[in-house]
Amino acid sequence: MTRSPSTAPLIREDTVTTAVIGTGFIGGTLGRAFARAGHPTVFGSRTPETDTAARDSGATTATVAEAIAQADTVVLAIPATAVEELLATYGDALAGKLVIDAANNVGGPVAHHAELVARYAPKARYARAFNTLGGENLADPDFDGTAADLFYSAPRSDRPTIEALIGALGLRPMYVGENQQDTVDGVLRLWFALAITQGHGRHLAFRTLTRSAESS
Repeated sequence: MTRSPSTAPLIREDTVTTAVIGTGFIGGTLGRAFARAGHPTVFGSRTPETDTAARDSGATTATVAEAIAQADTVVLAIPATAVEELLATYGDALAGKLVIDAANNVGGPVAHHAELVARYAPKARYARAFNTLGGENLADPDFDGTAADLFYSAPRSDRPTIEALIGALGLRPMYVGENQQDTVDGVLRLWFALAITQGHGRHLAFRTLTRSAESS
């Protein structure tokens, strides 16, 4: 039986840790994977009463304001054109929270939104993740038994949180350092160059190889 999406206007703050703002393909894929892996997850939606992103995942759905208020970690999975307005509206509410920027401003001077987060939510912690692979690979990260790498940047103290979320998707976390969003976006540019420009297709991902010292 199909389960109706749940709404959560009164979610207890201690039971919701991750808010996914955006319920499209990327946001829905991320939030459902987090919830199915056991991470308390709430979707922030403009229409929580009718939004079906949380269906059959264990996640809940609330308004954007409610979702942000009740989460310690907030994932921005909305179109890049909507990021500034959201940050301007909810910047104060993001104080003290980890903001994970998964939105790509493709065609802009930079793809990430680090400067906008710093401007509108200066008391938030910024991370860049979930943006370097096509959404198809977030939904299905297995390549013949090998998990794809997910490159990310974040404050070192937030690594356990983000790596748990990356692992929930079945991806392998690959940390590139703090304030390295431009490095992460270099991987994004490489993905576009190979998958789109060179025609390899969207089902393309990366895996870092390391030779042990004993074998060199």
